[in-house]
Amino acid sequence: MAKFYDALNDKHVAFIQAQKMFFVATAPLADIGRVNLSPKGYDSFRIIGPNRVAYADLGGSGAETLAHVKENGRITFMFCAYDGAPNIMRLYGRGEVMQFNDLGYADEIAKFPPGHERARDIIFADIDKVQDSCGWAVPFMEFKGERDQLRRYIDHMELDAWHESRLTKNAQSIDGLPALQRTKAAE
Repeated sequence: MAKFYDALNDKHVAFIQAQKMFFVATAPLADIGRVNLSPKGYDSFRIIGPNRVAYADLGGSGAETLAHVKENGRITFMFCAYDGAPNIMRLYGRGEVMQFNDLGYADEIAKFPPGHERARDIIFADIDKVQDSCGWAVPFMEFKGERDQLRRYIDHMELDAWHESRLTKNAQSIDGLPALQRTKAAE
């Protein structure tokens, strides 16, 4: 049976920190817009406080999470136990985005482990509800390591070319919502 909490406690934090992967879910306001669910890894999630979290968004094939959070802020994170006791934890909250070209980004991304410097943005979220539930149907899986394709992809370009590529390829979501934008810090 699911249990709900108003904030993360020490047990929740320990569980989250032990997971190698998490999922992020967002949706646009429009009825015809697509719900997005994205897997994340690379030790990119950080707990800032009992009601505040962040993750370094290294990017991928689309910019849905970024666009949805900018539009309406709704965000859900899910963590699953793939070893040990069965457990699923969801964090419900309101997000905000700090792009790679925003003032203060360098200071914030420096709080993540090395290798996250080329994240296209950081998604911060204020958590208003934590759900802890059974994970009886989640299979056991063994972690063998991180895939290196995404890091190779984002690290192979000169920094200015990578910035321009992100601003061009991630300018909008698949539903046409604005995503990465040029900011005064980038001009």
